[in-house]
Amino acid sequence: MKNRIFNIIFLGHQGSGKGTQAELLGKKLNLPILAMGDFFRREISVGTEIGKMAEIINNRGELMPDNITNKIVAGELAKKEYKNGIILDGFPRNLIQAKALEEALKTTLAILVNISDKESITRISGRRTCPACGMVYHIKYNPPVRENICDRCSEKLIIRADDTEEAIKRRLEIYHEETEPMIYYYKQRGLLLEVNGEQPIEKVHEEIIKKLNIAH
Repeated sequence: MKNRIFNIIFLGHQGSGKGTQAELLGKKLNLPILAMGDFFRREISVGTEIGKMAEIINNRGELMPDNITNKIVAGELAKKEYKNGIILDGFPRNLIQAKALEEALKTTLAILVNISDKESITRISGRRTCPACGMVYHIKYNPPVRENICDRCSEKLIIRADDTEEAIKRRLEIYHEETEPMIYYYKQRGLLLEVNGEQPIEKVHEEIIKKLNIAH
C-alpha cells in the first residue's frame, strides 16, 4: 500500500455524490483532489475570462470546451503536489478528455458512483445554495434550520441557474451522450469500479473502501 500510487477519477450522474466521495477517499488515502467544479467556481467568483465563459456555459447546462479544459488540467497536473497521486473530480467528462488525460497521467482507477436519472433530478432540483458563503443545502436531505436561510451567514438561499429543471435535463442528455461512453472505455481496460450511489454517504464510502481492499 505504501508504495502504491493512486491516480483516481470519479464518474457518475450529476448529484451522484461523487464529489463527496472524492473528498472522503482523498482523506483516507491522503491524496490531493483536483475538483474542476470548484476550479471554475473560483474563476467565476473573481471574474476571470475563463470564469465569465464558464458561467455562461454552466447556466446553459453545458460543458466547457474540451481544448480549454484539457489545457487547464494539463497545467494543474504538472504541479509537484500531484506527483505521488491524485483524485480527479469532474474530469474527464468525455472520451476526448479521457484520452487527453492519459497523455499527462496514467489513470489507475475509475470509480463510478451509480444513480438513476430520476434520483439525479430529485437530488439536484432540491439543492439550495448560499450566494454569500457557498454552503449547499437540500430541501429534503440537508435542509437549513430556518427555511431557505443559510445557517452560516443568514443569507437567503437561491437555486443556481444550473440547478433548474431545464438545465438538469440538458446536463443529463450530455451525460448519456458524452460521459457514459467513458464507463465502457474504462471497463474494457479493467479500471472500472462501480458502487451503488443510492445509499447513505457512509455506506457508499464503505463500499468503495471494501472494493479497494483498504483497511478501515
